[in-house]
Amino acid sequence: MNYVRPKKKLGQHFLTDLNLAKKIADLLDVTPHKNIVEIGPGTGVLTQFIIAKAAALHLIEIDKESIEFLQKQYPSTAFNLIEGDFLKLDLTQIVGPKSFAVIGNFPYNISSQIIFKVLDYRGQIPFLAGMFQKEVAERICELPGSKKYGILSVLTQLYYDTTYIFTVPPQVFNPPPKVESAVIRLERKKDYTLECNEKLLTQIVKLSFQQRRKTLRNSLKSLNLPDNLREDSIFDLRPENLSVDDFIQLTKRIDHGNISN
Repeated sequence: MNYVRPKKKLGQHFLTDLNLAKKIADLLDVTPHKNIVEIGPGTGVLTQFIIAKAAALHLIEIDKESIEFLQKQYPSTAFNLIEGDFLKLDLTQIVGPKSFAVIGNFPYNISSQIIFKVLDYRGQIPFLAGMFQKEVAERICELPGSKKYGILSVLTQLYYDTTYIFTVPPQVFNPPPKVESAVIRLERKKDYTLECNEKLLTQIVKLSFQQRRKTLRNSLKSLNLPDNLREDSIFDLRPENLSVDDFIQLTKRIDHGNISN
């Protein structure tokens, strides 16, 4: 098999620019973690530049044609090739208990879900680099005060420092997507264990942005907050006006049921 058909249902847009692929792979040089997982390697355009950087390389691919192609192109000892859906896999069964970096030209139709799964494994994933639809990349890296700032921004930035690296035009893909793309980098914060109820924090962030045009006083009604807490001025704000640290402090106040923290 010398050719793999990009499949729309899988959100496949194969990168064709080798210089760009090398630039993405070179982002791994800033992390000491050489246990690497590549999501959706496709025809291995990015993989070929990662192999030399990895002590252990795990490829996760759902497309059977891509798997057959990779098996013919590379020796079986080059990497651990797993057929499956990244979103459904238990990553500890693949990489064990060790830390690992994540990289990829991520399928656009599941890119946000990939980030949420990375957050679930944040204890093992100190680093991520890869290609996203530009709009999603901007949302991940956005700062407070913007309409792009939302659930994905806050939940990612709670645990990771996010960096927007560069924008990528459609013509470097086969087939070209109808939108621009972007490469970003996530580096886990040194102190990523939060001093608050993280489950409650996630609930507050999601409730807040589900009704982002409303003030927190209205969007958080379902939490049945006591009157003395709801009188605090922070509840006059909309969620896009709160920083990541503001959400942490708000969670502490709500968890304790008062505003004296």
